Amino acid sequence: MPHPLPDVSNAPISDLVSLRGRRAVVTGGAQGLGRAICERLAEAGADLLIVDLDATRATAAADEIAAKHGTRAMGAAADVSVPDSISAAAARAAAELGGIDIWVNNAGIFPNAPVLDMPVEMWDQVFAVNARGTFLGSREAAKHMSGNTSGGVIVNVISTAGFTVGFPGMAAYASSKHAARGLTKSLALDLAPMGIRVLGVAPSYVPTEGNIAAAAAGMEAAKAAGVELPELDVMNHSLIDRTGTPDDIARVVLFAASDLSMIMTGSTLLADAGETI
Repeated sequence: MPHPLPDVSNAPISDLVSLRGRRAVVTGGAQGLGRAICERLAEAGADLLIVDLDATRATAAADEIAAKHGTRAMGAAADVSVPDSISAAAARAAAELGGIDIWVNNAGIFPNAPVLDMPVEMWDQVFAVNARGTFLGSREAAKHMSGNTSGGVIVNVISTAGFTVGFPGMAAYASSKHAARGLTKSLALDLAPMGIRVLGVAPSYVPTEGNIAAAAAGMEAAKAAGVELPELDVMNHSLIDRTGTPDDIARVVLFAASDLSMIMTGSTLLADAGETI
């Protein structure tokens, strides 16, 4: 292995969790779960490029995070499903931040429809963002990380839908997340010789703007299939007697991105409050 991963057994906890001097890219980072991830990475010391479809929203988030945590942060518009778009975002991060050490593939979409009613266009769009977007982001990240003497870390935000199907109408979403989980394993194998670790984080339901809309759509799909579900139970089967928060997931992503998880690659960590037991 050209860049063997170091043994950090003697490092203090403060060094293991610190991201000081590292450069991170987070897709879908302007709001919701992505915004919480950006907050924790910046608090740990990372400089950031926040990628979102909406440049204004991304820049506003970056300005707020930079002011709060004292790190560099920039916003950029990009469509993760378009190769040239995500390549340009990666190039900007490398040029303006000085490199890329951490890449978080967080952007995702989750429309739901019963199989018999699902347009092919919906299937293709979900895979374009959730599966191809994860591949394209990881490929661009690896191109820039491969020249780093310290390698890098790619974190794919997957879903419990990469393990189980929670309700009717999830064919496209669950399939795309199973694909992203498999891709995480394959990327780990391919990129290990470059000193690049790849981990997945699979959240259960947390109340973000997108997830609230997805929960409502899921309940509608369940009703269309003749299944009655209590409100929010469609995505929430917590064993800890509370719904997760975006920061609950962001802390797991921070663990994956930091040296605390140095021995790990190829795994997908369930951040699911016991949902999939």
